[in-house]
Amino acid sequence: MHNIRKITKDLHYIGGNDRKLALFENVYPVPQGVSYNSYLLLDEKTVLTDTADAAIAPLFFENLQEALQGRPLDYLVIHHMEPDHCALIADLLRLHPETVVVTNAKAAKMIGQFFDPVPAERLQIVGEGDTLCTGKHTLQFVMAPMVHWPEAMVSYDLTDHILFSADAFGTFGALDGHIYADEMEFEHEWLSEARRYYANIVGKYGVQVQALLKKAAGLDIRMICPLHGPVWRENLEWFIGKYDQWSRYEPEEHGVLIIYGSIYGHTAMAAEKMAATLADKGVRRIAIYDASHTEVSHLLAETFRYSHMVLASATYNAGIFTPMEQLLTEMKLHNLQKRSVVLIENGTWAAQSGKAMRELLAQMKLMTVIGDNLSLTSAMKATQLEDMEALANLLVADMKFSM
Repeated sequence: MHNIRKITKDLHYIGGNDRKLALFENVYPVPQGVSYNSYLLLDEKTVLTDTADAAIAPLFFENLQEALQGRPLDYLVIHHMEPDHCALIADLLRLHPETVVVTNAKAAKMIGQFFDPVPAERLQIVGEGDTLCTGKHTLQFVMAPMVHWPEAMVSYDLTDHILFSADAFGTFGALDGHIYADEMEFEHEWLSEARRYYANIVGKYGVQVQALLKKAAGLDIRMICPLHGPVWRENLEWFIGKYDQWSRYEPEEHGVLIIYGSIYGHTAMAAEKMAATLADKGVRRIAIYDASHTEVSHLLAETFRYSHMVLASATYNAGIFTPMEQLLTEMKLHNLQKRSVVLIENGTWAAQSGKAMRELLAQMKLMTVIGDNLSLTSAMKATQLEDMEALANLLVADMKFSM
């Protein structure tokens, strides 16, 4: 049974959802599933933008067949060669020997890596600013290298002012019937997954995202059609603004994120006490997480959200407790920067986690460690409350300074 959605007079959504997938890219949990978006333009020439993941192959091909209504498929535009969007290219080209593949040189090379190379007579290479006229519509191609693969590009429909944005402006989560962001409670129900998607999938490449946003600023964009998540036709400036903020590594929330790695609960108690101390000093936005019980992709997304952090870790194997070490490694790998951090360490015979956390933070850009480590020996004592109070005061002062 096909499931086609009409976006404009000429443009149809022919993608689908995967609610069985446990790990996106075999790494990131997706409890709400994921959508694989594909769009078909029915003009004088027919144009398919990307294919889909093999998980939805039967639905994808049924949607395509129904939408074409017996017409040939003239063009396949490939924006991004990651397998969740390109897995069906070989099958599609066998079913439609008339189809010409339109993509850039780097993507064309990758086609030959995943499948057989596309014959020259069926391949049209495009570069920055090139266009494809399909009748009433003209697609203009904009290169977007490292957002988030080197071959990525986007295309812009000059007629309907639609941006086909590849993996940019995507989000985790299957579509629940609605395909437009304005039909959902996006800010309350979807923004956290959009942030997690950005931080983990695209977050490392802020400079490249900024470059794409500068190009996009010169286009009159009235709709965004991403490869994952809902289509944007209203309030585009708000979501583009989020991408601008995330890619500049500017925090969304002026508040404190507290994350602890605790083995027997003593480090956790110190983290909770710090949260209460900050609350008593008037800090209103505080979020606290146990690194052992919150999956690291969620923690990373929260580090992109908050301006200040308290990281509290037990010492483990003379270093950082494993879940906290993983978080710090992910922060470094995803290029997080411009944050102020307070450190709490714990150790029964040799507290070393604070030193190791400082060393990792020193490898990141524009990260400020506030004050000295609050160092615990097994458990926090009443005599250390004054030290915690002083550290909390430094953090609050830094928050006021950075407002």
